[in-house]
Amino acid sequence: MSLSKEQLPPWGSALSGAAGAIVANTMVYPLDLVKTKLQIQPKRKPGDAEKALDDAEDYYETSLDAIDKIYRKKGVRALYSGLPGSLLGVASTNFAYFYWYGWLRSSYQNKYPSISTAAELVLGALAGALAQMFTIPVSVITTRQQSADDKVSFRDTAKEILAEDGVSGLWKGLKASLVLVVNPAITYGMYQRFKVLIYKDKPQLTALDSFFLGALSKSMATVCTQPLIVAKVMLQSKPRAGQRHYSSFVEALRHLVHHEGPASLFKGIGPQISKGVLVQGLLFMFRDQIELLVMLLIRLVRQSRRRAAVLK
Repeated sequence: MSLSKEQLPPWGSALSGAAGAIVANTMVYPLDLVKTKLQIQPKRKPGDAEKALDDAEDYYETSLDAIDKIYRKKGVRALYSGLPGSLLGVASTNFAYFYWYGWLRSSYQNKYPSISTAAELVLGALAGALAQMFTIPVSVITTRQQSADDKVSFRDTAKEILAEDGVSGLWKGLKASLVLVVNPAITYGMYQRFKVLIYKDKPQLTALDSFFLGALSKSMATVCTQPLIVAKVMLQSKPRAGQRHYSSFVEALRHLVHHEGPASLFKGIGPQISKGVLVQGLLFMFRDQIELLVMLLIRLVRQSRRRAAVLK
């Protein structure tokens, strides 16, 4: 039996997904940082361009403009502010997601060998909801770090949130996050569908095949869910002077539409798609290769156990 035809256990999928996510997110982290800063900054009003802004209130026109300003003022390290917390977040979230997704999908296939697109989306949503409930505190802390003007440690940021909002503050934006499980559900559901449609006669995908499928699937999911992504970032970030706290993602969306227009619901979509496409493409590319390695290791362990049993 070839490696590509064997079924990886849930923990194997989880380990591969977490490892792939760490590598992918490290490579494109500056885009994630810039995406957050673009999404939380208020829209400029007429006359603001002429006002003198201090260093803490720089206005970023584009992703490249943000990267350039951050680099010139605070150096390369500033572009990776909050990276350890972010990697902890993506590793835990992806480990939890791929574990539950693998377990649910395997359980479903034991009863129903054929999985429809609707079933793929439901399984993905359930896995995403389970993953978010356990890992959202890390996401809240990381978003707060990225939105802060000064570098603050992961631990100190967590203490600040607890002091301001209590334990419940670590789960701020949970409702938006639970709604946003449709994003990975669409992504991974479409990945499986496109895999069958585009490469149905190919027994094993190459790294570039996986990258293309991941990028295509993530682009579709991001466009569909961008308003909720913006609202979630607004809820979890630290308000600047003059900005308000939002009690729900619906309130945040209403505020955006009322004060900045419908187009503001898609602010930061450029770096969001760029980051999402690169991360998802790289994640699937690395994950699929790591899965093959994990499966190979599993086979080697099984073979060594069989030899040991025979020798006894």
